[in-house]
Amino acid sequence: MSWWDDDETDEDDDLYDESTVRVRPNPKANRPRTKIRPKHDDAVIGRVLGVDRGRYRVLIDEDEPTEHPVTASRARELRRTPIVTGDRARIVGDTSGDEGTLGRIVGIEDRSSLLRRSADDTDNVERVIVANADQMLVVVAAADPPPRPRLVDRYLVAALDAGIRPLMVVTKTDLADPTEFLRNFEGIDGLRVFLSAEGAMPVDEIGTAIAGHSTVFVGHSGVGKSTLVNALVPEAKRATGHVNLVTGRGRHTSSSTVSLRYRGPAGSGWVIDTPGVRSFGLGHVDPENILRAFGDLAEIAEECPRGCTHLPDAPDCAINESSEASPARVASLQGLLETFAGRAEH
Repeated sequence: MSWWDDDETDEDDDLYDESTVRVRPNPKANRPRTKIRPKHDDAVIGRVLGVDRGRYRVLIDEDEPTEHPVTASRARELRRTPIVTGDRARIVGDTSGDEGTLGRIVGIEDRSSLLRRSADDTDNVERVIVANADQMLVVVAAADPPPRPRLVDRYLVAALDAGIRPLMVVTKTDLADPTEFLRNFEGIDGLRVFLSAEGAMPVDEIGTAIAGHSTVFVGHSGVGKSTLVNALVPEAKRATGHVNLVTGRGRHTSSSTVSLRYRGPAGSGWVIDTPGVRSFGLGHVDPENILRAFGDLAEIAEECPRGCTHLPDAPDCAINESSEASPARVASLQGLLETFAGRAEH
């Protein structure tokens, strides 16, 4: 008799009927998926002071008697959302700030500004530096290391593109006269400049300018930025470095971006210290905003024909034909414009 004979299979079918098989329930597999997230109505708002290895330091109850910092992690749904110093974060969980406790960041409030940079001018991938700053203080040395006006131009372009008001401090003026360097920026409306020398740091004047504001400090390594931060916020104790006598370059001392509370005679504010950088890519910037950082040339450019590129070969360009425009300023502007023109071609 063959194995498929009906006389045997009828009885076997009863033994192996699928309806008799018990299936162990799997709640996770059977639960319908949903995109509905909890509203977190109990979340509190805090200022992100800094981040270290995936843990965020957040200030709760800012300006209240109950003000205190907490440590928080990032919620899973925010894994692709950049959370940076200066952000206003929504926190749930344990927000007591007690040792060993951990809150959770579940959302970010709308940002008033976002300062960014890229690896270079051809890189469209932006690196967020700080959120919600309303001022940028550019720190540059008159000497040791020598000032780099083109780098300062990039800072100013990034600030104006983000809607942030620029300020400038020139340090080490006892070593060199900064007059010639500062001529590069005479045309920028509203740019306030402070001069600092050994033993004569204008702490009170700078403090008055940053009181009531969130000010991000930027500068080339070795220009004295950390020294200035420590003078304004003594408890910060930011590491300071020196300039290499061979290369003329400063050593990176600030390794992370951090918000520090400033308290002075004119009131309180926020000092946002950033690591020193030797380059500042503008791959994320709208090219139309570049001219805004060159206020003197922007005024001359009003006489240019419509659609003028302001490049050296632009016909009837008022900037190229002007006898009043600073050659150094024109070269800096056109250098940036040429970079962006090349990027557009690709």
